[in-house]
Amino acid sequence: MWSSCAILAHDRLSSVKIALVSDCYLPRLGGIEVQVHDLAQRLVAQGHEVVAYTVTPAHAEQYSGLEIIDGIHVHRFALGLPYDVALNPMAISQLRVAITNGGFDVVHAHIGVISPFSMDAVRMTLGMGIPTAVTWHSVMSWAGPLLRPLGFIKRWAADGAALSAVSRVAARPVASMAGAGHEVVVLPNGIDTDVWTPGGPRIGDEVRVISAMRLARRKRPLEFFKVMKAVHREAPNVRLEIAGEGELRAKLVRAVDLADAHEWVSLPGRMTRAQLHERYLDSDLYVAPARLEAFGIAALEARSSGLPVLAPTSSGVCEFVENEVNGLLVDGDEGLVAGLTRLALDRDLRESMAHTNRTVRPKQAWPEVVRLAEDEYARAADLQRRR
Repeated sequence: MWSSCAILAHDRLSSVKIALVSDCYLPRLGGIEVQVHDLAQRLVAQGHEVVAYTVTPAHAEQYSGLEIIDGIHVHRFALGLPYDVALNPMAISQLRVAITNGGFDVVHAHIGVISPFSMDAVRMTLGMGIPTAVTWHSVMSWAGPLLRPLGFIKRWAADGAALSAVSRVAARPVASMAGAGHEVVVLPNGIDTDVWTPGGPRIGDEVRVISAMRLARRKRPLEFFKVMKAVHREAPNVRLEIAGEGELRAKLVRAVDLADAHEWVSLPGRMTRAQLHERYLDSDLYVAPARLEAFGIAALEARSSGLPVLAPTSSGVCEFVENEVNGLLVDGDEGLVAGLTRLALDRDLRESMAHTNRTVRPKQAWPEVVRLAEDEYARAADLQRRR
């Protein structure tokens, strides 16, 4: 159990039992799902005991129960709704029993765009007096007018929750709603820098641009293709590859058809991590076109693989991209067109940025992220003791 004295930020946290709570989890393959599972594995490797709770079904035949994935105990409280919707208003009562009987030292809830299960868990565990850490994986500024009057973030802060977000961009609206005197820490997503390794300079006259995304409206694949059409007119040697699946795939395929762009555009679908890494090593630039990207783990993987990254200034990608040093942060689609055209035509600048990414490893390597997570657990315990 937790010591009665405060744990210093850089001290090694003794082994504790942690409940990770997330509405979404594997087998879904979004950013929050993969990150929470990876965090669970890294915490176990550090000597902690971790149990995950979710309302995401395992597959069509298994909606609830215990599943062990990569050694992590995952308890599912799913309903089996159409399209595998991760929603179960009754799950909180099951979670209460599990947390009450589980002997947990800390609960770490992960909040996405819509996370009723995790939000209920925060209210419940704070009411039980259990140290509670809460991490936002989405940018909530768009929801401020709705969320601020509800006041639950402010109440959580007052009740001793340790609040964090995956980037400064994601942390700002949370801090605004938490109120003065309540810190919102940046707890970034983590990456295995031993896997996402850089190669050498790519040889060839083509400029290969790549992006990996869910083909959904928020990720802006159609707008990105329009940007690339404008770039291609100025730099005909540009080639584009967009990896991923989603509800906008048919529209994107049709847009490529209408533009007669098959000679320079590839839409290979979803790729494994190994396949993506291979493609990054054979590319020149990575683009993350989403404007409300809380972090951008795919962009970080590309950056760790040595690619210069282009993204909007409003994106959480700014956590690991320094403008004009290892990528470009731009304003609007006009800025993307200008920035991509500039890099496509300037090999020396492109190679300078790539050299920086190949030689300077990102700060978001898993050992550092786990240390920051442990700091948050210690802070959650300290906040509860002070109440």
